[in-house]
Amino acid sequence: MRLLVTICGLAAAAADEWSHKYKPNEDVTLWVNKVGPYHNPQETYVYYSLPFCSTKPVEQLEHRYDALGEVLEGNDLISSGLRFRYQEPVNDHSKICSMKLSEEDSAALQYAVRNHYWYQLYLDDLPIWGMVGELTAPDGATEGAAEVAEEQKEALLYTHKRFQIAYNADRIIHVNLTSENPVALTAGSSIEFSYSVDWVATDISFGRRFDRYLDDDFFEHQIHWFSIFNSFMMVIFLMGIVSLILMRTLRKDYAKYAKETGDLDDLDAELDESGWKQVHGDVFRPPPKLSLFCALVGTGLQLASMIFGLILFACATTLYMGRGTIIVTFIVAYALTSLFAGYSSGGLYARSGGREWIKTMMWTAGLFPGTCFLLALVLNVVGALYHSLAMVPVTSVIAILLIWALVALPLCVVGTILGRNWAGTSDAPCKINAIPRLIPQKRWFARPPVLITLGGVLPFGSIFIEMYFVFTSFWNYKFYYVYGFMFLVFLILAIVTICVTIVVTYFLLNNEDYRWHWTSFLSSASTAVYVLLYSVYYFFMKTKMTGFFQTIFYFTYMLIFCLALGLMCGTLGYSGCAIFVRRIYRNIKSD
Repeated sequence: MRLLVTICGLAAAAADEWSHKYKPNEDVTLWVNKVGPYHNPQETYVYYSLPFCSTKPVEQLEHRYDALGEVLEGNDLISSGLRFRYQEPVNDHSKICSMKLSEEDSAALQYAVRNHYWYQLYLDDLPIWGMVGELTAPDGATEGAAEVAEEQKEALLYTHKRFQIAYNADRIIHVNLTSENPVALTAGSSIEFSYSVDWVATDISFGRRFDRYLDDDFFEHQIHWFSIFNSFMMVIFLMGIVSLILMRTLRKDYAKYAKETGDLDDLDAELDESGWKQVHGDVFRPPPKLSLFCALVGTGLQLASMIFGLILFACATTLYMGRGTIIVTFIVAYALTSLFAGYSSGGLYARSGGREWIKTMMWTAGLFPGTCFLLALVLNVVGALYHSLAMVPVTSVIAILLIWALVALPLCVVGTILGRNWAGTSDAPCKINAIPRLIPQKRWFARPPVLITLGGVLPFGSIFIEMYFVFTSFWNYKFYYVYGFMFLVFLILAIVTICVTIVVTYFLLNNEDYRWHWTSFLSSASTAVYVLLYSVYYFFMKTKMTGFFQTIFYFTYMLIFCLALGLMCGTLGYSGCAIFVRRIYRNIKSD
């Protein structure tokens, strides 16, 4: 069974690995990383958690202490102890070590083979994947016999690793691994592990050594292009709906106010008509739970600006190549954009006449990261119980908390102060009535819960196909590198969300319901609910994940992802509606 090297990474290491240049016969380190069931991507363990032997005792092997991003990604690199020298072949079946299988060792290896355990190695920052073993039909099975049940198959362990390394001048370009010599796992038997290394020259340049690991056939499939085109047509349709229907209706309304009445009674008579004009004295009333609302809007704006910037940055770089780079980039970008969160939430709270601005600031700075931290803490406990590499060490947790305390929190404070002073003046075009207007009874389809539920359907439809590619890349060992597609989908999602939320808001106001703030936010945020429901479908229908460990990790990650998506979409929808509402009421003057 042949497994090709997949995935790529660039990380700080020893001098040669950092420069990726070697001299003939110079030592090249092969690192062992992790092992785990193939169908459960997050369920990974230290390589030597399985009873593999090495050239020396495990505690004497060199340990590579990685940066924050690599630790959060679940990497733990240990020297394999194997002799690799640049351009120097290793004879076939060169012995690594031998071991006598105990009952416990045999049971552990059989469990690993039956659960399709894979392992990961690194050579010159190139990941290498291999399978621990294979299942084969028992002796006596014929070709015409019915397919043998998996639990009845015999578990065999691969004992020989054949490396074929392609090089160009002084650089390593590709690494292929072939796992060979399967042997039966019988307690009491002796097993000898061996390896061989072949060096092959190639004319592929170093800059293109990762191209073979990017799945163009998957990401550049015509269905991907069709989804972009389909979403683009949806944008045109929705923008046409907003411009041709809503603005046409508003133009008729403005025509009535443009008449020279010369009499206040005539104006009052016009205002007696039903529709959005009736709530002009309440539409700019601050929403309930103002501190929480402003904090959510501020956090959503922070996430939107962060994601927008990161996608542009990823389009211009090879961010996907770095081992743990994406995680660290997200953490740093979130901390730096806390300034935007504080500014937007502080300004909105001040414009709405709020007085408890410190409470709002703390909600803004701590609500989303605090929720993520609590969910991550649950995962850390599970990882610790399973002794998995998914458990984040205490030192890394402290490092993340320090980034929040020393960077994110101060920037949020500064942003709040700037927002209160620079953007804190009310700009409502209509005066707010002293007594709130009674909201009339409406048909069931015009009530906020129904509008909220329906508001996320079309935005979800615009990103549905892209979610499949994102989920597949994250949960099925594929590198997502088509950030140009993601940028287009991000813009499409923003436009569709704003247009749909404007329609929902206008429909709500036309039914004389002025509670548009939370309705607009939640109707656009409901997109995340549909994505969460899709993730449930994806888990059961598109993956082979099993077990408590992988299940809780999958759904917790999806919950965090959907929470961030909901906050971002909610803010986009609300912001678009805020501009729309001010636009339609600016020609209405209240006494």
